[in-house]
Amino acid sequence: MAKVEHFEIPADDVARAQAFYGEVFGFTFEAWDPDNVMINPPDGGIGGDIHKRAGLSHPTVVITVDNLEDTLAEVIAHGGEQVGPIEDLTENSRYAYFRDSEGNTVGVYDSRE
Repeated sequence: MAKVEHFEIPADDVARAQAFYGEVFGFTFEAWDPDNVMINPPDGGIGGDIHKRAGLSHPTVVITVDNLEDTLAEVIAHGGEQVGPIEDLTENSRYAYFRDSEGNTVGVYDSRE
């Protein structure tokens, strides 16, 4: 079953973006490293991260799926395309990106736990 997992916000200056989102939306943060902070929204909403801008220069939604390979096969079968390889996030989780039928880049994530 698919569900929205989190969102990703790229930033040229992670500390500046952290201050902005903290002040405007009341988000709190957990630093993973200087280039990546996890967003903890108030009231238990969907969390996300702010990361140093790299390949994807726009915000991204990430969807949890049961199996990346099956999902990406469905994406391709329905007119989308995989963007880059499947990458390991941790020992038990992976992610990938795809471009949908409208040209939007969306992330997918699975866990092998």
